[in-house]
Amino acid sequence: MLVLTRKKNQSIIIANDIEVTIIEIAKGHVKLGINAPLNVPVHRKEIYEAIMRENIEAAKVTATDVSKLTDIFSKKEDKK
Repeated sequence: MLVLTRKKNQSIIIANDIEVTIIEIAKGHVKLGINAPLNVPVHRKEIYEAIMRENIEAAKVTATDVSKLTDIFSKKEDKK
């Protein structure tokens, strides 16, 4: 892990196109501004972890799930 010391209004650059700026330091908190390309997702860690958990759950497809979907779609086709 790289550890840097920065003051208010100072920045660091990551991978040539991501800039992290110290906006405010107060009461034991640091407010960061992150300027990144739109195609680079930026999340707080707890949000990122929740997204990863949801993706893992969504990827858990069983043969029963596929069978149920097949039944549903075949019934819709029969109604047409």
